Amino acid sequence: MGLLTDPGMEGGWLSNVLLAHEKILSVLLYCVGAIWFLALAHNSMNHETYFSENALLPGLVHGEFMGEAKANRFLQELNKETEKYPSTMPHAWLQAKMTQLGLDTYTHNFTLHYPMAANKSFTGNNVYGILRAVRGSSSESIVLSAPYRAPRSPHLGNAPAIALMLALAHFFSEQLYWAKDIIFLVTEHEQLGMEAWLQSYHGSLPQSPPVLDFGKLIARAGPIQAAVNLEIPESFVSHVDIRYEGLNGQLPNLDLVNLLHRLCHRESVEHTVRNRADHRKPDTASGWLHQLHTLLSSIATQATGVPSGNHGLFHRYGISAVTVSGERVGRAGGRRATLLHLGRVLEGTCRSLNNLLERFHQSFFFYLLPATSRYISIGVYMPAFGAMGSCLLLGALSLWCSSCLRLQLLQAEQPASDQPDEKESSETQSDEKLTETREQTNAAIPDTSSTPVTDSGTQSLVSLACVALVCHSAGAVASWWPTVASRTGAVVALHADDSVALGSLALALVLLRLPSALTRSITGCSWQVVKCAVQLELAVIVFAGSLLNFSLALIVTAVYAPVVIAVAPTSSRLVRWLKCLLLLAIHPLTLTATFASVDAVLNFPNEPPLALLMRCVTVSKRALMYSVVDSYVYGNWVYPAACWCLLPVWLLLWHVQLSAPLPPITKP
Repeated sequence: MGLLTDPGMEGGWLSNVLLAHEKILSVLLYCVGAIWFLALAHNSMNHETYFSENALLPGLVHGEFMGEAKANRFLQELNKETEKYPSTMPHAWLQAKMTQLGLDTYTHNFTLHYPMAANKSFTGNNVYGILRAVRGSSSESIVLSAPYRAPRSPHLGNAPAIALMLALAHFFSEQLYWAKDIIFLVTEHEQLGMEAWLQSYHGSLPQSPPVLDFGKLIARAGPIQAAVNLEIPESFVSHVDIRYEGLNGQLPNLDLVNLLHRLCHRESVEHTVRNRADHRKPDTASGWLHQLHTLLSSIATQATGVPSGNHGLFHRYGISAVTVSGERVGRAGGRRATLLHLGRVLEGTCRSLNNLLERFHQSFFFYLLPATSRYISIGVYMPAFGAMGSCLLLGALSLWCSSCLRLQLLQAEQPASDQPDEKESSETQSDEKLTETREQTNAAIPDTSSTPVTDSGTQSLVSLACVALVCHSAGAVASWWPTVASRTGAVVALHADDSVALGSLALALVLLRLPSALTRSITGCSWQVVKCAVQLELAVIVFAGSLLNFSLALIVTAVYAPVVIAVAPTSSRLVRWLKCLLLLAIHPLTLTATFASVDAVLNFPNEPPLALLMRCVTVSKRALMYSVVDSYVYGNWVYPAACWCLLPVWLLLWHVQLSAPLPPITKP
């Protein structure tokens, strides 16, 4: 801020360098930051994982779990029950089994009032059992959870995970070393059941308007220290994928992730990150590309703000949690892991967590994983991100210096009668310097010879405030617009996905006419002032957002920074339309459709072109719809942030690009 408030800044050497080379410096910083970040996937630029909390190490001893046969019996019984209840969870059977195992067993009811349609609701029931600690006083607890998936569910079945959890409950109930309560939780409706149970467990306040009626729990254990969610579709799996991305990009403590990988290695279970095993030669070029692919895949998942499993909802309450996902597809000839191997991994995890004397706090909560045994800490990736984002601040500083110099030129071009006599000599001496500055800036100023400089500056700031207020108000309208669009579409029997997509598209087209309306109603604000404010606002958004969801901030910076550098009014119609197309390509609605389509193409590469196009349209509509619903139900920040932060910035950039170029400076 000292650079912005220094009254002599506009005439110094730094000002001249910025005005002459700002574009080159901005492009150079952006490229350096991008290359630096991509290089972090190489082993020479990152670090090997390690344990910061030594209390976790006792779980690495030889496992004692031998309950594979019992888990298979539970699985057979559960499969028979699912045949009787093809679309609902067998609550009575689960409750009876947990009670027989000696657990304090309860049920939990919840109701979702669908926010995108009136008078539409869904109900569900969770079942949970508590194994009370023999050597404790219920002051702390651990959670083992598994979502129930009916045969008619679009997801893969999860009966083996529930059977293994019941076998572990039987084994744990016979041990005497537990100092923490262990909660065995089976949830219904995927993440919805987990969200309702967590809100009820922690005594959250009811929502306004009420969307999720999370009900009440009959009994609780101690404060939850950690949680492990199980997703195992079959009794034999090729490998285990450790999922750690949580709601709004939050991550668990790295020690917990390292613990699961270390235990899988001990039990000879193949383990992966983002379903990608470690490269055999990570120091080679192919190894770097392999780890870079893993890193970018994790960044893409974290940026959505959507948890990669039920574990991701625990992070909001300061609870470290991961999902152990058994995968059926693996490398040819690889060893298959049985429920015995997975049970021993989970046994070691619970024994390690049982030994913790305090919450996770020592290791990292901000990190990126290019491999199962390598990590990139916040102190390593933030400098690269800072280099990419600094081009925004550099451009704002350059525009500030340019504005100060224009004020000097404006004072020099005022009539001599308006200037005090004692300043004539100093103005004559500075005439040569101002002429040189005029050539360097190649700027433009409006014809305000009859307006005092102070009045012109005040009017410019007032006009800027009005323009910013209108654009941010448009973002506020966009935040609640999907609800209006869905209920309006219901009147004509239009599906909610189509209503939200068409309504959002209509609003976006209307907002394209906003710059012309602002130009007619608000005058006296040059595009340089608006662009300076935009760059400062965008810099604040991405740098503050990097501490909440780094991956989302990185993607926004990578996409928007080059466009911000290029945006400026021009007299060439062809260049103007090309820049307008570039801006339309980074519209928040366009980015949503682009990322959803890319994901569809990657997941369905063999579909015919026409079928793939229709799938991309469908996926784009659902992605928009899910982002809106997740913001209401789970508190996902992506859609509100896009409306309140990113859309106003885009509208201001659109206003800058469609502004008329100012006439060139003439020599007084």
